[in-house]
Amino acid sequence: MLRCVPGREPEDFDSKVRVPGRAWLRRNSKVPGRPPAYWRRCNAQLAKAFFERCAYTAMYLGAPGTVDHFISLDEDRRLAYEWTNFRYSAGWLNSRKQALVSVRLLDPFEIEDGWFALLLPSLQLQVTERCPPRLRARAAETLRLLGLDHDERVVRYRRQWLEEYERRRVTLDYLEDKAPLVARAVRDWESREGRRWSAGSSQVGLARVGTASAPSARKSPSRTRKKKA
Repeated sequence: MLRCVPGREPEDFDSKVRVPGRAWLRRNSKVPGRPPAYWRRCNAQLAKAFFERCAYTAMYLGAPGTVDHFISLDEDRRLAYEWTNFRYSAGWLNSRKQALVSVRLLDPFEIEDGWFALLLPSLQLQVTERCPPRLRARAAETLRLLGLDHDERVVRYRRQWLEEYERRRVTLDYLEDKAPLVARAVRDWESREGRRWSAGSSQVGLARVGTASAPSARKSPSRTRKKKA
């Protein structure tokens, strides 16, 4: 996750989304179920506000994303048609998040850059020490509940972007635009190692981890028998 800056509300949002939405809510205040999806009318504008990146995975969405209500419809239907409650999200992640209560999660609008970092070569996301101590438990819970730590779908997509860079199909600046967490992990690695990340770098990293974690073998002193004279 990365900090997302709220985009400016579209000029026609009120007439296209908020007004008809609020009117429906007034007429159907006691009607259970999901209200009309007028929010879809601003999907393209929401995508632009988030640079076409998912607010949670922090990666470019090749297929159109969806409007996520950070405070869900089940929690507060009054926010169903409010621009400030919308986050641009991958469809599968939006579905996963629907049953979650917002107080258990960190809002992409409220976090700061550097609170999360990717590990190489595993591409797993972790909470860093830059995250305030009082929020670290909720930060870790957010990663776990949304599958942002090591869910196969997220890791696979991160790896696809990393491989694009390994094959020199994209520059690091381009990677920063489309998958900034991956780009920052690579930049940190290259700065630390003093060379460019390549396809073989992951194997080197794994070898180092294995070497560092392997217990050192100790030779037991051999006992020599004294020959009888």
